[in-house]
Amino acid sequence: MTKHQYKLTELFYIVSGSFLTAVGIALFTTPAKIASGGVSGIATILYHTFAIDTGLSILILSVPLFLAGLIIFGKEYGMKSLGGTLLLSFFTSMLNRFFGYGGVLDPNNVLSVLLSAIFGGVMIGVGCGLVLRSGANTGGTDIIAQILARFTPLSMGSSLFLVDAFIIAASGFIFSLEMALYATITVYIAAAVIDRVVLSFGTRSAKTVFIISDKREEIEHAILDELGHGGTILKGSGMYTGFDRPVIMTVVSNHKLGELTNIVHQADAYAFMVVQEAYKVLGEGFSPIEEAAWAGLSDVTQSKRKRKN
Repeated sequence: MTKHQYKLTELFYIVSGSFLTAVGIALFTTPAKIASGGVSGIATILYHTFAIDTGLSILILSVPLFLAGLIIFGKEYGMKSLGGTLLLSFFTSMLNRFFGYGGVLDPNNVLSVLLSAIFGGVMIGVGCGLVLRSGANTGGTDIIAQILARFTPLSMGSSLFLVDAFIIAASGFIFSLEMALYATITVYIAAAVIDRVVLSFGTRSAKTVFIISDKREEIEHAILDELGHGGTILKGSGMYTGFDRPVIMTVVSNHKLGELTNIVHQADAYAFMVVQEAYKVLGEGFSPIEEAAWAGLSDVTQSKRKRKN
């Protein structure tokens, strides 16, 4: 694939992904009062409370988050977030005006609300997955989660969960407990679909990536600064040339794989990447290793340790 074709594919993912995400928000979740986390969840609450267009709310709420991401994570990250945010806001407002704010299902019917939660989650998951495959994102509370992950001991997954949980809890107070439970269903389905779309196969939560490139230092800095991940430099040498060829080994969550691929491609179109399933990842930024160690002990051993303590 040439660089031009690669850029066109990336653009297709961003545009189509933003549109599908907007379909899930405008036609399914918002009419049914399902505030499924993120900026779209806040926009749903604002629409049903103050009758503010969801597309407009997404744009207004995302601006300060975009500026924060620009300052903390750099210009390139900020521009990708801006592009996804603008498209999502535009498509959401466009769909609202074309179909009205009642969606395509009856929000007063219990079965229709359940279907909205399910199909809204599927559409949002497919859309966000396509955007993430391009290495971009739709901005929003993802940036808050990444900031929390950068400056606190929380992992990206834990940070995102806390942010979404807060918004869903707020919707429970404003709408009803039932609506908060529907929102939980939507978030779960969207997360599962995102993993499938980003990877196209596989079910693991992370990937181990080995990278060989003449632009090693440039790629290292991008992994640290743009992804907020670390890595390890392994010693290696070329079989044919005998020259030293250091290898970057890093572990990234599934939704970061597309962004990492873009980073490597932009730095070195001739780089060599090997991507493997990571069955379980323990340590900083992922599952705490002490919890896994404790879970791996037998019940008898745990009981003995408790008695000693």
